[in-house]
Parts: sequence; C-alpha cells; structure tokens
Amino acid sequence: MNKILTYCDLGTIDYKDAWDLQKNLFNSRYKKEINDTLLLLEHPHTYTLGKTADRNNLIAEDKFLNQNKISVYDIDRGGDITYHGPGQIVGYPIINLTGWKKDTHKYLRAIEEVIIKTCAEYNIAAGRNQEYTGVWVGDKKIAAIGIKVSRWITMHGFAFNVNTDLSLFDGIIPCGIKEKSVTSLQNELGRAIEINEVKTFILEKFTEVFDYSPAEKKDLDEFLISEIIDQ
Repeated sequence: MNKILTYCDLGTIDYKDAWDLQKNLFNSRYKKEINDTLLLLEHPHTYTLGKTADRNNLIAEDKFLNQNKISVYDIDRGGDITYHGPGQIVGYPIINLTGWKKDTHKYLRAIEEVIIKTCAEYNIAAGRNQEYTGVWVGDKKIAAIGIKVSRWITMHGFAFNVNTDLSLFDGIIPCGIKEKSVTSLQNELGRAIEINEVKTFILEKFTEVFDYSPAEKKDLDEFLISEIIDQ
C-alpha cells in the first residue's frame, strides 16, 4: 500500500520562519506524530550558506544586499551558497527515509528526478551533471538541491527557478561553481509561467517518484494549527 503524504502550500514565507517550521515538523515526524510532509513555498530575497560553504562565494557587497533587501543565513544543510527569492519554488520534504530507501544518494537522485519530470511537462530536456548535484539544462542550473538527513528524516530540499530574477545570482558564486551559470523556466521558454501550475506538477511527480498515495492537502491555517500549535 502506498504511503501517505501531507502537502501544504505556504505561499511566501520568511526564511527563518520556514526554517523554524521545518525544525518543528522534523521533531514531530521523528515522534511519529505526523505523516511525511512536503512544503512548497517562495521566500523573500535570501542567500543561504550551507555547512561546507566558502564565505568567499558571497561576493555581494553590503550596498548590493541592502538595495535588494537580501537576507543572509548560515544554515545546517549540505552544499555551498544559493539564492532564494520570488518566482522560485522552494520545496522542503520532511520525510522518513526508512519508509522509502535509507540512502541519501538515492534520495538526492530522486529529488532531481522530480524536477526533471516537471521540466519535461514544459518540453524542457533537463538532466543531471556527473560532477554536481542539482538539475541542469545544458550547462545551466535550473534547480539547486541541499539537504540535511538526521535519524533518516530529511530537512531542507530544492530550489527550482521558475520566474526567478536571475540577476540576483550575481551577488554569489552559485553553489561555489564558477564555470557554470543559472537558468529558469521563464528564461528557457521566453514567457512567465504560472507558479501554481508548476507546484501542481511538482506535487504530482513527487508522489509518483516516492510512491505516495495522492497527497492530503492542507491550507496554511489548518496546517499550523494541527501540526504545530497543539504541540
């Protein structure tokens, strides 16, 4: 029998608020108080540096950060530096890998597969790069992936450029990779894409790749009340 997934669209949410929410959900999932959960959302302009990030890859000066109202966070995921912002779909799966495969490498590849299949819905031939994690269209990264797995429960996830302002990547060396660039669905297709449509595809592919039953969708208020406040 397929597994149960709870899904919530958080809309636009501050990075710190989403991080705190992830921590709460992680603890609840560990205690088996909730089902596996997928959050899809957007962040205000944010740079995040993973545990192994090189601070020199944050090349933006204070003027650039202030003008664009970009927050900077050092966080506990793997990977280097990346950008989050409007028009980019961020996905945070809080799932117990013991119910799927206890293999972080396969988990990364599965997250990539979700994005690759989503891109295929737009006739974009996205794929993997043998040297680097993430999803690529040619030599351009369309989705970055950075995760944390503890007690076989996942946190953090992926950032998929849909209508993202790619100029905001100019303040960093994305993922510490100097010789590559970034792209988005909008950049590849020459038109803006409906964010909610892309979220629908992501949810569909996620349930397919990870073998879930159709997701149980909750709105933000219901989600926060039932999963956070009562705990």
